[in-house]
Amino acid sequence: MFCLTMYVMLQTLDDHKPTWQDRLGTPGMMIRPRGDTMEINTHNTESWDMYTKTLDNFLSSYNNSLQAEKNDKCTPDQYFFQADSGDVKNNPKRSCQFNRSLLQECSGLDDHTYGYQAGKPCIIIKLNRVIGMLPGKDGQAPFVTCGAKKEDSDKIGKVAYYPENGTFNLMYYPYYGKKAQVNYSQPLVAIKFLNITLNEDINIECRIISNNIPPGSERDKFAGKVSFKLRINTKQ
Repeated sequence: MFCLTMYVMLQTLDDHKPTWQDRLGTPGMMIRPRGDTMEINTHNTESWDMYTKTLDNFLSSYNNSLQAEKNDKCTPDQYFFQADSGDVKNNPKRSCQFNRSLLQECSGLDDHTYGYQAGKPCIIIKLNRVIGMLPGKDGQAPFVTCGAKKEDSDKIGKVAYYPENGTFNLMYYPYYGKKAQVNYSQPLVAIKFLNITLNEDINIECRIISNNIPPGSERDKFAGKVSFKLRINTKQ
C-alpha cells in the first residue's frame, strides 16, 4: 500500500515546477561583489582587483553577443507570459535578453575597473528568483533605492542607477523555474557611488520598492533589502 501511495503521488509531480511552494512574500536581495564589508584604496590595485575580477566573471553570461544568441528581444514594460496548453507543456520556455550594456558605466565595457580605481565603485544588485512572482502591478516595475543608514546619511553623496531609475523591467517576469526556463537571465541593477565621503566607513542599505511586494520583515535582514559597509581610502 505504501509503494502504491508513493507511486500515485509521484505521478502528480511536475519536473519543471514545484507542486507545493512556500511563497516568499518578499524575495531576498543579493549584491556582487559579495560581502558585508568592502574596503578599497584607490592607490592600491590589490585592494580592489579581486572585486573587478568578480564582476567580470559574474557579468560574462550577460555579454550582448551571448544574450542575442540564447535569448529573445522582448516587449518591455509588460509581463512575458508563456502559458501551457492544458496538459501540453510549453517547454522549454523562452527568456528575455538582459544585455550587459544596459548597465552602462557599470557594465565594465568601457571602464574595466568598474569605477574602483577612481573611488566611484559599482555594485550589482539582483533580486532572488521566485517561480511565478509578479513583482509589480498596473504596469509599474519594481525599483531599487539605496541610501546610507541614519548615522551616515550625510556621507553617501550622489548615487547613479543603471538601468535608468534602477528598475527591474516587468518583461523578465514571471520566472518559470530552472528546468522550464533554462536560459533565464536575471535582471540586474547597478549602483555607482559618485561622490561618497572618503576615508570613512559608510553603512549602506538598498531596498526594493514595489506596489506588489510587501516590505521585508525586520527579522529577516535579506528580505527585500541588503546592507553592507563601504570604505574608500585615498591615503597612501
